[in-house]
Amino acid sequence: MRQLQMGILDNVHQFCQEHGLTYFLSSGSLIGAVRHGGYIPWDDDIDIYMLRKDYERLLQIYQGNETYRLLNLDKEPHYYYTFAKVVDTRTRMIEKETDGYEIGVYIDVFPIDYVPDDLQERERVFKKKHLLYKIRRCKISNSNPLKSRLAYYFYKCWPLSVAQLNSRIRRLIVRQEPTHTVCHMTEAGPGIKCCFPAEDLASAVDIKFEDRTYKTMVGYKDYLEHTYGDYMTLPPVEQRTTHKFTAYWL
Repeated sequence: MRQLQMGILDNVHQFCQEHGLTYFLSSGSLIGAVRHGGYIPWDDDIDIYMLRKDYERLLQIYQGNETYRLLNLDKEPHYYYTFAKVVDTRTRMIEKETDGYEIGVYIDVFPIDYVPDDLQERERVFKKKHLLYKIRRCKISNSNPLKSRLAYYFYKCWPLSVAQLNSRIRRLIVRQEPTHTVCHMTEAGPGIKCCFPAEDLASAVDIKFEDRTYKTMVGYKDYLEHTYGDYMTLPPVEQRTTHKFTAYWL
């Protein structure tokens, strides 16, 4: 599966190089590159970040081929996520959290957005987006993603469609005016404490991952410290978790 994921990453890397787009190896994949020279030993996915303008451009022009396809909520009916995935179409992956929605083995492509520098305003945005994502997840899920059954049915019946929720979320998180602070603002994004300086993404640098060279942000050490704290120390064994899925060849 890792070979398939790296094949997808190779394809996205080459496409971005050819079209002047910038991406950054991120999240656990970046920790793995820095701490292990590749995958975290118990990790099972690949994550990349793209600034919003490059992310939107990727969605517009990426054509894929007979093996790779880009999925996003603007093109896929009932798409579960609010960020893009590039998938290997020769495979199927069934994830526990997305019961009833099948995709291929993938890498995640997350947009990075500017957030308010003012802490009170930033807290307001995060609180509102958390509620909107909770409602959206209840509406689009076939099973209850919440601890409360009552809350699930309450949000399931909320008088807004998924399309209307997507529009409200976009208006909330996509800012046209740059600030000094950025964050990954999709439903899979971190909390408010994990926002980091926009200058960390000022340019891209090479980084080794397994036996290949990819791109990450110039301020990757600062980003990792803001997001994970002491990222060079291994977590306790009980925190070395993986995703819940089953993957198949077609």
